[in-house]
Amino acid sequence: MKAQLLKAFKYRQLIDMMYIANDGTISKRRVKILKVSGDSFQAYCFLRREKRHFKISHVLSCMPVRTKERQIV
Repeated sequence: MKAQLLKAFKYRQLIDMMYIANDGTISKRRVKILKVSGDSFQAYCFLRREKRHFKISHVLSCMPVRTKERQIV
C-alpha cells in the first residue's frame, strides 16, 4: 500500500481510498497527498475540505483517479 501512495505522491495524482478510522468507521475519500513521513501521510481531503493526517496502515484500498479529457467537436 505504501508503494502505491508514494507513487501517487510522486506523480501528484488524486486518489480514491477506503479508510478505516480509529473508531472503526469506514469512509471513502478522495485525497491529494501533500507529504509522506514514516507510517503516516498528510493529504488534502476533498470530503472534509481540509488538510488531514492519515495512517498508512488504516488505508484499506486506494486507486488513482483517472480523468478523461473532453473534446469539443
